[in-house]
Amino acid sequence: MKNCLYSMAVLAALLVGPAAAQPAAPQGDVTKAVDSVLSNDRFKKAIVHVSSEYERIVGEIVKLTEIPAPPFQEAARAQAFLGMLQESGIKDAVIDEEGNVIGLRKGSGSGPLLVISSHLDTVFPEGTNVKVRREGTRLYAPGVGDASRYLAVLLAMVRALDAAEIRTASDILFVATVGEEGPGDLRGVKHLFTKGAYKDKIKMFISLDILSTEGNDDNKINNGALGSKRYRVTFKGPGGHSYQAFGLVNPAFAMGNAIQKFSEIKVPADPKTTFNVGVVGGGTSVNSIPYETWMDVDMRSVSPDKLNALMEEFKVAMHRAAEEENTRRSTKEGPISVDLKLIGDRPSGITPIDQPLVQIASAVMKKNGLTPMYVTTSTDANIPISLGIPAITIAAGGNGSAYHSLKEWTDVDKSPSVKGIETALGVLLTAAGIQ
Repeated sequence: MKNCLYSMAVLAALLVGPAAAQPAAPQGDVTKAVDSVLSNDRFKKAIVHVSSEYERIVGEIVKLTEIPAPPFQEAARAQAFLGMLQESGIKDAVIDEEGNVIGLRKGSGSGPLLVISSHLDTVFPEGTNVKVRREGTRLYAPGVGDASRYLAVLLAMVRALDAAEIRTASDILFVATVGEEGPGDLRGVKHLFTKGAYKDKIKMFISLDILSTEGNDDNKINNGALGSKRYRVTFKGPGGHSYQAFGLVNPAFAMGNAIQKFSEIKVPADPKTTFNVGVVGGGTSVNSIPYETWMDVDMRSVSPDKLNALMEEFKVAMHRAAEEENTRRSTKEGPISVDLKLIGDRPSGITPIDQPLVQIASAVMKKNGLTPMYVTTSTDANIPISLGIPAITIAAGGNGSAYHSLKEWTDVDKSPSVKGIETALGVLLTAAGIQ
């Protein structure tokens, strides 16, 4: 174990500081640490335990999926997961002020505090049928793969570590977050890093989540944080009868002009930067000049600078459209006003490929016969990445498709599923250090 302990000491020193300031870990040290973990008898015993209780894991996927967790309504699933986490071995797990479930598995304290997490919430509104249907090795239900599956994996990891009597250098904080999806705006992980009890102590972060719309994600490493800015833009005016008040300023015309101006903004292809008008609304009737119209806008980029530049151009376009409407038509009953309300703010950033945590994930995947693929998406890892804390999102077994749709499915075929959990557990234990 001497080589392993030496390697982990090197890695721990490199993993503690901000990602941007770290030198690359010597690749040899990463390889030695990975080899030592994957060949460790206790690690092998942990994987045997995962395999032996696999039907329990599948049952937990079903149980959690069938507890609705719409945006901002995750409490029932959180309460159920809390009980399951406590039953799995972390007796003092709690639900924090934001609704996250957190449980600390103590290590020796000689390594940096590490979080492994997945999210509780789904994209589906209240009333969605979440009953799981099984056909062969496939489970069908909204949210079954994204991310009930990985909540069950977290529970399995806790039990496997205890069954194999594995002690780690790092304390490991198991977390099930709220608000990862759309309107939740990463509120759970934001709380964890800015207000929670461990906010200044977390030095590494691994999220388990879906990384593509279909297929197997076990070779993907999400080391790039796709940032986004989302706005509700509201145009207001005096309104009036479409015939009798014709000639007055019209919020719909202002918004139409605003959309046109927005559509003409030039953005770079690299780094990829995008924008969209996703939802529009307003008005009273077909024969009324609306007193209010609104639209929801999404802007994204992996580059914080490009995203901020796009946001500023967007704001200018919105105000200019209102000014032009006030110039074109009568304001005798009042002018057009425009209100820009930020409804979503996900920061950008990147954990460099030569960062030790990314190298660990890459090395484990290669040892398991996979070719690592580095991707950029929007996950809970956005927050630590933006703070300079080494963070990645990976999968943990399971082919699937149709995520965020009523036809969502995940494959629970045992062999590839256990192999995926083995890969994720190998990454976790190499980063945390087996003692």
